[in-house]
Amino acid sequence: MATPLLEVSGLAKTFGTIRALAGVTLEVQQGEIFGLLGPNGAGKTTLLSIISGLLPADGGSFALLGQPLRRDRKHLLGIMPQELAIYGELTARENLRFFGKLYGLDRLNLERRIDEILGAVGLSDRADQRAETFSGGMKRRLNLGAALVHGPRLLLLDEPTAGVDPQSRHHIFEEVRRLNARGMTIVYTSHYMEEVQALCSRIGILDQGALVACDALTNLLRLLPGMIRLRIQGDTAPLRQRFSQFPDVRLLAGSGPVMELECADVTKVLQHVVAALNDQHVELAGLETEEPNLERVFLHLTGKTLRD
Repeated sequence: MATPLLEVSGLAKTFGTIRALAGVTLEVQQGEIFGLLGPNGAGKTTLLSIISGLLPADGGSFALLGQPLRRDRKHLLGIMPQELAIYGELTARENLRFFGKLYGLDRLNLERRIDEILGAVGLSDRADQRAETFSGGMKRRLNLGAALVHGPRLLLLDEPTAGVDPQSRHHIFEEVRRLNARGMTIVYTSHYMEEVQALCSRIGILDQGALVACDALTNLLRLLPGMIRLRIQGDTAPLRQRFSQFPDVRLLAGSGPVMELECADVTKVLQHVVAALNDQHVELAGLETEEPNLERVFLHLTGKTLRD
């Protein structure tokens, strides 16, 4: 079995009396997009800051390809922080040149790489304009370019689409997919559940510094049932009796015209529901279905109470 690209073991961090990380353990496999979710203050940025060498851990360890992150191995890692890390007085090209030189790229390869990155993030036509003149979305895209210029093996993206326009958000989203298709491993944090659900095959959920879940998306979605809600005209008792006999279905209590069924496979159970309605010649007045999604799972695991 291949060595995980990133191994995190028991990472802990406190700030005074605040426990930011409480012994987090996880693995990120080579070539995957790993999603990291959590409410504000859950520890996501702290975890990425420790992995990238910006913060020391109070306990635990982590490794890239089975070895610690030494200075001579930092080229393996790229990070796009939540706060912009570009220089407004420099042009887009000058920003990328600056970050490329930090990683020791030689001049010939660096200039070629800069042109590639400018094209990839959609800034070729603004290459020689100062970053301070850019829109928020353009600055985000340049920040992504700065994280990529040295060709890292692991890319850490901390809220990469926060506060950007729809076009820039879409561009970043598609660039992440393209990078992954070329073999780059990515850790992706976001408050946009639909992004994480669409991009990531495995997801870790942090809450109050602890990892409360870490699994494949399909397994996380199985933590909650789907729902079929139907309204009929007439006596519901015969149908309730029929539905109560369906395997792997929970008929919620009630006696009115609305019936609610919880089930693991909405599509399959819905076929049985339609067959039962036809057999008993029941007129359907309304039907709604609700599949499990990542947002429902997230709220189920972390609670619905707002925490600052």
